[in-house]
Amino acid sequence: MQGDFLSFVIRAAIILGIAVLVDLYFYQAVLSLVKDYSPGKKLTIKLIYWSFTAFTAGVLIAGLIWPWQLWPKVARVYINAVVVVIFFSKFLGVLFLFIDDIIRLGEWITGYIKFKEAPVSPGRHKFLTNMALFFAAVPFAGMLYGMVKTAFDYTVRKETVKIPNLPAGFEGLKIVQISDIHSGSFTSTEPLETAISIILEQKPDIVFFTGDLVNNVADEVEDYIETLSKLTAPMGVFSILGNHDYGDYMAWDNAEDKKQNLVQLKNAHSRVGWKLMLNENVKLKRGEDEIALIGVENWGKGARWPKYGDLKKAMSGIEDVPVKLLLSHDPSHWDAKVRTETPDIALTFSGHTHGFQFGIEIPGIKWSPSKYLYPQWAGLYTEGNQHIYVNRGLGFLGYPGRVGIKPEITVIELQKA
Repeated sequence: MQGDFLSFVIRAAIILGIAVLVDLYFYQAVLSLVKDYSPGKKLTIKLIYWSFTAFTAGVLIAGLIWPWQLWPKVARVYINAVVVVIFFSKFLGVLFLFIDDIIRLGEWITGYIKFKEAPVSPGRHKFLTNMALFFAAVPFAGMLYGMVKTAFDYTVRKETVKIPNLPAGFEGLKIVQISDIHSGSFTSTEPLETAISIILEQKPDIVFFTGDLVNNVADEVEDYIETLSKLTAPMGVFSILGNHDYGDYMAWDNAEDKKQNLVQLKNAHSRVGWKLMLNENVKLKRGEDEIALIGVENWGKGARWPKYGDLKKAMSGIEDVPVKLLLSHDPSHWDAKVRTETPDIALTFSGHTHGFQFGIEIPGIKWSPSKYLYPQWAGLYTEGNQHIYVNRGLGFLGYPGRVGIKPEITVIELQKA
């Protein structure tokens, strides 16, 4: 315990030290802004500026006195988020000041070579200083707005997917997909109540949940069991696990605790009435017709993502079913395994990316940093006769908000090609 506290103190000191250095550097831009202001205005702006630094320091010191894990959840989620937003905004501004300093150093060296003596240090360039202030203010305002407004601005996105050989009984099947609830990030049941009301208004025939019910531990979902149990559909609610559901990102005291945590999480799916699919399949029937639904555990491309999914095992016994749908949390599974090894899977449902919770989606422009990590990062993608839909997520992780990428409820209708 003493070692953990010492480690926390060291981390807090390092974070605070970096924050102060960034503050001191960025303060140069503030000084340029206020140099012509009256003494009273200068003092007011300086006090406001350094109050943010004091706030950051206060949060870190408070964490030493009262461990963060004991804070009320709403404080833990949002106070820490404000600290991150402040630091991130100033860090972006610092990048422009750094460019300015490189240019000024070049000018100083050029002047020294030309005049054979140390010239007067060139002042800061007004354009780059203003850019530093601008690129700090815009994300600061945008990220605060994303926390207050966009985090729970649930958007219904509708798609029609055409599938060859789709049985007549499944023409017009309405599927609602949700993903990445991350219940550990919610501070009340109200947002989930709203989301479920919107889902039920769509009158789905069947509902799919594609993983990440929690952030780290099964206890996070306990306050939302009653709310989530309201999510129903005539053909049922089917779910899978995401990478966060296994407890892999927690430091457990022993292997048994981690094992029991996963058992508790699996039981939570059952308690809310969802059919959790663990490398298995079911045959969905409408009248005399049937299609197969496959659910795999998490499988992500790359060394850092868990590979619990077993697609071969999950498809056992449905070789004769002509149309197959797949639930797989991580969309990298599609290119790495699904398309290359199972061409008879017509449509895959994934999540995981959250659309990075940051991007631009307006007519003609669809961009997010997520696209540089995942070729399929949000929406519908098609290769030949195979499709994948990547849901942008219902909840959030880390930053408790969204900027430009709204939380999503997907409605997909199947049609015969």
